[in-house]
Amino acid sequence: MSKSGSLISIQGLGKVYRVGEVQVEALRGVDLEVTAGEFVAICGPSGSGKSTLFHILGGLTPPSSGSVSIDGTDLAKMTDSGRTNMRKTKVGFVFQKYNLLPTLSARDNIAIARHIAGKPLEHDAWFAEVLDLLGISGRLDHKPRAMSGGEQQRVAIARAIVNHPAILLADEPTGNLDTKNSDTVLNVLRGLNERLGQTILMITHNPEAAAYGHRTVNMRDGQIVY
Repeated sequence: MSKSGSLISIQGLGKVYRVGEVQVEALRGVDLEVTAGEFVAICGPSGSGKSTLFHILGGLTPPSSGSVSIDGTDLAKMTDSGRTNMRKTKVGFVFQKYNLLPTLSARDNIAIARHIAGKPLEHDAWFAEVLDLLGISGRLDHKPRAMSGGEQQRVAIARAIVNHPAILLADEPTGNLDTKNSDTVLNVLRGLNERLGQTILMITHNPEAAAYGHRTVNMRDGQIVY
């Protein structure tokens, strides 16, 4: 843990992109603390900086200023290989588009995450509880085209958490789903948080989806406005 007791500690975070001769400030002095076991919804209009924040938290892009600490480790001080290893072990990603490989079964799509982390897909207690919570035990041999959108997203969630990451980053996880499947996926995320203690940060534009979290952080123009 960081000295503040937070699993995630963000201080004065800034990100500037250059578009030709123009500088675009995607993040402007963001401060945020997230403790282990929290379920935090990040809300805001398009262009508010939500996705940029997630990309930095996931070690996918470096900040221009400020600091980000995950479990006591400053991302800016990590090597490229260190950030890659962090993505394998500490952070899971779920996206609006499920990003499943269409030629592989659900089981093999999940197994990819274990393979990348150098682990076999063992049916251990954690994996068994994940499958039970997600309700996909009977769908593991099916390919994505044979599954509904909600089932595909649940497989994507299983892939994201199969290595038991400290943090799950969910970027509009219900954006492609109807109301019924959205409710199912949101209840799955809540169950992961309540039953397994999974720390979750979720981007959403939907206030009803945000209500599934413990608290909502609102962003606008690259800043947290609460």
